[in-house]
Amino acid sequence: MSESKLVVWREYDSTNDALWDKSILESEGIWATVRNEIMSAVYVAGVMPAQLVVREADLERVSEILEAYSAR
Repeated sequence: MSESKLVVWREYDSTNDALWDKSILESEGIWATVRNEIMSAVYVAGVMPAQLVVREADLERVSEILEAYSAR
């Protein structure tokens, strides 16, 4: 991975939702990871949310893909 700034695109109460969006992005060729994946599953909702992290350069495309997918 080349040097690029990583940013949190969204926080989720559900680790499964975060992983679902990550898989959608990866199927479109966009690198993504879920931060706090384990801790989000251990703690009650809202205490330690799962965070979908992407490259800052991909933010616009991430928004387009996930918004189009959720509109289905």
